[in-house]
Amino acid sequence: MIKKLSELKSGESGILNSYGSGGDLELKRHLLGMGFVKGADVIVEKVAPLGDPMQIKVKGYSVCLRKKEAKNIDIDV
Repeated sequence: MIKKLSELKSGESGILNSYGSGGDLELKRHLLGMGFVKGADVIVEKVAPLGDPMQIKVKGYSVCLRKKEAKNIDIDV
C-alpha cells in the first residue's frame, strides 16, 4: 500500500518508493544526498502538535520536513 510521507503518524514506518512530480528539484537533490533514496527505510519519529513539521529518520539522519515537502514523497507501508 502506498501512502504519502505526510500521511504517516508518529512511530509509523515504511520504505521510500518515489518522489512525486510536484516537488522542488533542489530539495529533492538535497534529500537524495542525505539518504532519501528508493528502498530506504523511513521512520516518522515525531510530528509537531499542529502537524507541521515532521521529524523523519532515514539512514541514521534525523530530518525535519514540512508537510508540503513530505506530500511529494511516496512510501510503501
